[in-house]
Amino acid sequence: MIAISSAIFLQWTAAALINTAALNTVRDLRISLFTKLNLVPVQFIDSSSGGDIMARVTADTEQITDGLVHGATNMFAGIVTALGTLSLMFYINWIIALIVAIITPLSIFISFLIARSCRKKFNEQSALRGRLAGIAEEYIGSQKLVLSYDYGKKAEEKFNTVNHQLKKVGTKATFHSSLTNPSARLVNNIVYAIAATMGAIFIINDNLGLTVGLLSTILAYANQYARPFNEITAIVTELQTSFAGARRIFEVLDKCEETSDNGFPSLGDCNGNLDITNVNFSYTETTLITGFNLAAKKGQRIAIVGPTGSGKTTVINLLMRFYDPQSGTIMVDGTDISKVTRQSLRACYGMVLQESWLFKGTVRDNIAYGKPNATDEEIIEAAKSADIHNYISRLENGYDTVITEGGGNISQGQMQLLCIARIMLRLPPMLILDEATSSIDTRTEVIIQNAFSKMMEGRTSFIIAHRLSTIREADVILVLNNGNIIEKGTHDELIAADGFYHNLYNSQFEPL
Repeated sequence: MIAISSAIFLQWTAAALINTAALNTVRDLRISLFTKLNLVPVQFIDSSSGGDIMARVTADTEQITDGLVHGATNMFAGIVTALGTLSLMFYINWIIALIVAIITPLSIFISFLIARSCRKKFNEQSALRGRLAGIAEEYIGSQKLVLSYDYGKKAEEKFNTVNHQLKKVGTKATFHSSLTNPSARLVNNIVYAIAATMGAIFIINDNLGLTVGLLSTILAYANQYARPFNEITAIVTELQTSFAGARRIFEVLDKCEETSDNGFPSLGDCNGNLDITNVNFSYTETTLITGFNLAAKKGQRIAIVGPTGSGKTTVINLLMRFYDPQSGTIMVDGTDISKVTRQSLRACYGMVLQESWLFKGTVRDNIAYGKPNATDEEIIEAAKSADIHNYISRLENGYDTVITEGGGNISQGQMQLLCIARIMLRLPPMLILDEATSSIDTRTEVIIQNAFSKMMEGRTSFIIAHRLSTIREADVILVLNNGNIIEKGTHDELIAADGFYHNLYNSQFEPL
């Protein structure tokens, strides 16, 4: 009874330790992966599927957990069992024990060969699983658009196609890996037969004092010795899936990080004077921006206009150092931005983007996203400036109302107003407004434009706009085309020039 109790306690202790170690390892791996995503260049995030990245953080790490738990448990118990039974076999008959000890591990070698042959299938399975997650995330996040274009059937077909490929590849991978355990058991049965034959010969010839009873004992131990090898080969599928998941995770961990800015000074107090000199940039081999020059003084309002693909958003990416130019310099208050920390540079900017982003949380928390220590009075004042306070006050819980992820329970215009309130709370020395009023009705746009006018006083502002009527009061308008500034001046100057801007402006008022 004591022996049974001790065995149960030891098994429980071993399982608890192994599970704890496995879960802690995967926890640290998940932390490292998430931290890495904050360090890789923005280009990696831009070029990757959001669903695929989420699958790496969640599904692939869980697969590693399963592999570690089952593999480590079998490994621990297997080592103890193999060493114990092998010692007893050598004590009874060293010749038979040596034969068993040499031949039985061949089952692991055979299993390794089979597993290696189907490794490609498991890698493909993990990649398809990430692709499937990306498709699901894409359509779930754009469900209204999918329904409005009656794209539901096509979306299902696309999902089902990848899902069928995943099933097909998974079946093949599982089938081939399932051959490992029967192959290992075949080898172990052959070993068992060889040991029995050798023992029978020894008994018949009366060699080494081996008896039928001792042979039965050593054969029983040989069977126990082979059991760990059988158990390990039985979980080859889980181990292969774990290895495939680990490879996908380490693909991200091995990515090059943004050039380190450790040891660089902070930008310090920023006034908002900016100089861009001979900047050249390309996302691919094709150059997008060539010889770009710009001088912006504190308090100036710089509007950037141009057709789609002209490089407007690229300029903003360079200002914020989401991307670095291939050549040229960008300086803020006389300091090269590549020589200061990115965090201190980005703290000088406030951004209101065309695509509103809200997280699941209260209205108060969403407004205070960039200034967590803001007082209620500051938050309310910012909301009033963005003309969203009255709307918030009418909500059931006011500023404590919880907004669903992505702002699904409020309108697009209200989301944009909340994002504007967020930036009005911080009031940094430089502003970036990327189609900031695109989702707002005309009446509200007038109110917001007045609020923007107050907010931009004394602050260097970069305004990207397609509705050119919203930038008539800008101090300087840059007209981009193919990454180059083709025209520059005030609204009246550019209209009088009767050039590209003049045609672009008038095209918005011409009848279809």
